[in-house]
Amino acid sequence: MAATSGAVVNGLGSAFLCGGTRSRSLLRAAGFRDKAGSGAGTRNLVVVAAAQPKKSWIPAVKGGGNFIDPEWLDGSLPGDYGFDPLGLGKDPAFLKWYREAELIHGRWAMAAVVGIFVGQAWSGIPWFEAGADPGAIAPFSFGSLLGTQLILMGWVESKRWVDFFNPDSQSVEWATPWSRTAENFANATGDQGYPGGKFFDPLCLAGTIKDGVYIPDVEKLERLKLAEIKHARIAMLAMLTFYFEAGQGKTPLGALGL
Repeated sequence: MAATSGAVVNGLGSAFLCGGTRSRSLLRAAGFRDKAGSGAGTRNLVVVAAAQPKKSWIPAVKGGGNFIDPEWLDGSLPGDYGFDPLGLGKDPAFLKWYREAELIHGRWAMAAVVGIFVGQAWSGIPWFEAGADPGAIAPFSFGSLLGTQLILMGWVESKRWVDFFNPDSQSVEWATPWSRTAENFANATGDQGYPGGKFFDPLCLAGTIKDGVYIPDVEKLERLKLAEIKHARIAMLAMLTFYFEAGQGKTPLGALGL
C-alpha cells in the first residue's frame, strides 16, 4: 500500500486555499464544508494528501517506459518496485495469481533454506544425497513417501486452489467436531494469502486476541508483508544457487568452508 503524506491547512485566508468561490466549490465536492455559513468564517481542517512516488527497481534511471515503470504496477502490492520486464502482470487476474504463486514458492524456499543448513549441520549429509544415504532417517520407502506427499499435498493444494478463486469457501468443518476447523482455518485478515488468526499467527505477530477473537493489526501486518516478500525473494535466489552448487557436487556449508 502506498503511504500518504499530508499537509494540514488551517485558517489560511488566501483566496486560492479557502477564499475563492471556485476553491470552495472544489472543496465541497471533495467533502469539505465551511463550519459556519459563507464569508471568511472559521473553516474545517483541510488535509491535502499526496501519494508517495512509486519505487523503482532501477531508481537512478529515469524514463524507460513500461520496462522501468510499468503502468500496471501501482505500488500497492508489498514489495512492488515496478519489476515486470516481461509484462506478466498486465492482466489484473494474472497479477493476483502471480503474487499468490510468489508467496507460496517463497515460503517453501525459506523453509527449505533453513532445512538444508540445519539438516547438513546435524547429520553431515549433503542435502541432495540425504534421501539415498544409508545413514539417513527414512522410516518409509521412496514410493510410500511419494504417494503420501501426492495425496496429502494434493489435497491441501486443491483446497488452496479452490479458495483462491472462491475466497472463504474452504472455511468449513472438515475435521473432528472439536477441532473447530471453520474457525481456526478461516481468513482472519481478509487479505488473500495472509490468513492470520489463532492458528496461522499463534504468536500474534500481526494482531491481538481479545475475548478469544483474533483482531488483525493493519500496521503490523503491512510491515510483515513487506519483510516476508523480501525474505522470500532472497530465499528463492538462494535455492537457485544451491541447485547450481549441487550440480557441481557442492553444498552451501561447503561453499562457506564449514
